[in-house]
Amino acid sequence: MSVFTFDSKTTKVTSDDIIAINNQFGVEEKDATSLDQYTSLLAVFHDACEELESMDDFIPSVDYERFPREAIHRPEEKDNKLNAWAYKVTIKDQKPKEGRRLLEGHKVAVKDCVAVAGVPMLLGTDFIKDYVPKTDATLITRLLEEGAIIKGKSVCENMCHSATSHSAATGPVQNALADGYSTGGSSSGSAALVMDPNEDVTIGISFDNGGSSRLPGAWSGAVAIKPTFGLIPCTGSASNEATNDYPGVLTQDVLTNAMGLQAIAGSDGIDDRGFNSITTPYYDDLLASDKSLKGMKIGILKEGFDSPAVEERVKESCLKAIAQFEALGAVVEEVSIPFHSKGALIWTGISKLGGYLTKTGAAIGRRGYVLHDLDEKLSEAIHDQERWEKAYPSTKNIYYNGAYATKKFPTLYSKCQNLSLKLKLAYNKALEEYDLLVLPTVPYVARSHAVVGPDAKPFDLLGKQLGLSANTCGFNQSGHPVLALPCGMLPIQEGPLANSGTKLPVSLQLVGKWWDEKTIYKAAYAWEQNNNWKEM
Repeated sequence: MSVFTFDSKTTKVTSDDIIAINNQFGVEEKDATSLDQYTSLLAVFHDACEELESMDDFIPSVDYERFPREAIHRPEEKDNKLNAWAYKVTIKDQKPKEGRRLLEGHKVAVKDCVAVAGVPMLLGTDFIKDYVPKTDATLITRLLEEGAIIKGKSVCENMCHSATSHSAATGPVQNALADGYSTGGSSSGSAALVMDPNEDVTIGISFDNGGSSRLPGAWSGAVAIKPTFGLIPCTGSASNEATNDYPGVLTQDVLTNAMGLQAIAGSDGIDDRGFNSITTPYYDDLLASDKSLKGMKIGILKEGFDSPAVEERVKESCLKAIAQFEALGAVVEEVSIPFHSKGALIWTGISKLGGYLTKTGAAIGRRGYVLHDLDEKLSEAIHDQERWEKAYPSTKNIYYNGAYATKKFPTLYSKCQNLSLKLKLAYNKALEEYDLLVLPTVPYVARSHAVVGPDAKPFDLLGKQLGLSANTCGFNQSGHPVLALPCGMLPIQEGPLANSGTKLPVSLQLVGKWWDEKTIYKAAYAWEQNNNWKEM
């Protein structure tokens, strides 16, 4: 590695700094001359760091004339019945280009981890405050260019770290189908707004770090896509861990979902996760497709049903739904992928250690655009006792787990990346024979909110999401596209509405080959057009 000078301007670096690092590593620089010279080299590096810190950050510009922000505000309680809006705003393209615009007139709610310049980003937390992005995420520009009207930022769970919907600092997000029950997380607000009949939101933008699009989709009755890794650019978004975080789309139906994905998919030339992405006109192809699935082979993923966390009635509901694929002409068989059962374990290593590294500014290995001003706030918050006390248990757990692993298991992250590849290849082998794999999205229907209060302990707040993402997070590691499709309803058996006759949705996951969202949509659309999940 090149060194450009031996001369330093600083007096801030001494040999004690090298000795302190030696002590940290448990080694010693025994030669005095070498110690002095390494001190000089460290001082040169210190100079470079100070010069870099003094430079203005690069922030991509926003065309405010074409995309003006109007009426930015926190909605009052009466205008936010499900507590699903973080901030309201109206943004519409004022200089539309000629020709077809795919999302003309569609109202969109954007998860509050996606940058919208000038609109506060709450991230569902009090851990950091007063953060207002200065640029727009790539997908925001794409939505607007395609004619969508952005109506606001939807609540996300605390730092996007909860699979249920009671963790946001602004309060619990209510399920549109049952007040007092979870919407699922962490894209809770987007799912609630899409499914709320009192809102006119047709598309919700989500992010899926372990199921965070599919889980709220499943518990709310929405169609939710986690696309192939890299298909939608993450540019301008707050990511928990770069290798398992995905922008997604939440809608009431399959056709609108395909439309939303078509509008925002494809490389932006910035986020290297999508440099080799392969897109197709998902919506247009779906309109032209027939509703027969003759010749399609679908594998029922055995291990997805075998988990003890999956309720028997959920299994039965999903199997009943799967049988309808046969009625549409598909061949349906059981397939075993034993390594699927290790997906959640592999995800744990990546998400805890990788999430910690990301939040401490130590994530490396990606080209793209980083919300550096947000990173600065996160770096400050971790050293502030007042802020630390406001951190949600899931957030603290990531910091504790990550800090521990960097000391005790320093090569764990790379090992888990290798195991992620093994998981991908295991699914790929099955998908050589089958066009799709199917399995339950979540093991049980939505539960009532945890009791939130000053005396609530970590187990109290996290207990109602145990096992919830066991069938979802492995696909964040393997990178395969997955769609959560509502496929039935089951009576509530827990919480204040237990045995009331009120029902909540069951959801089925459709897993496809990399870049083959087209086949997923075809199967889901055919099923949807021939079945009424609300009556199953």
